[in-house]
Amino acid sequence: MNIASRLGTLAIFGALLAACGSSSAAPPLPTPQPVAHGEPPASGMSMSMSMSMSDSRTPLPLTAMMAAHQKQEMRDHLKVVQEVVAALASNDFDTIAKSAARIGWSDQEAAMCKHMGAGAPGFAEVGENFHRTADTIADAARRKDRDGVVTALGATLQTCTGCHDKYRQEIVEDAAFEKASGGAPAMDPSCP
Repeated sequence: MNIASRLGTLAIFGALLAACGSSSAAPPLPTPQPVAHGEPPASGMSMSMSMSMSDSRTPLPLTAMMAAHQKQEMRDHLKVVQEVVAALASNDFDTIAKSAARIGWSDQEAAMCKHMGAGAPGFAEVGENFHRTADTIADAARRKDRDGVVTALGATLQTCTGCHDKYRQEIVEDAAFEKASGGAPAMDPSCP
């Protein structure tokens, strides 16, 4: 690997670290209290209720199926980041553009963001911003702009960490989702 490639790789990791480390709004994690196996917390609450109450992020009400779907989508987002970083190592701009397109803006992604975020004000806009920001990765790759790809990837990761800093999944029953979302059905036919 030549010096220019090494410097480029260091720039990528620097951008990734900056994106992940620049969010100082995350509250400190609570110190876990020892609990005997199978014993609920002293207050009589379940462990998950106790942990939810100590997490000051905005709850994102989702049914169990919706939450699993969202987690699957986020894992694919991470795969895209992995693919982009690997392709940057060999200046494979076609692969970068193709991978980034999987997380880019589309009407289908917008519909999914609106549906998933129907019960949490502002969530849909944050999700839509993520997909629009991800488009800038593919744009830079099509220009064969390595520094632009790194900058766009850093900005996209910043939207990820910002969302995780602000929102947390809260598993609810279908009726509770419909109530929180103002009547949106838990199963949205427009979402895959």
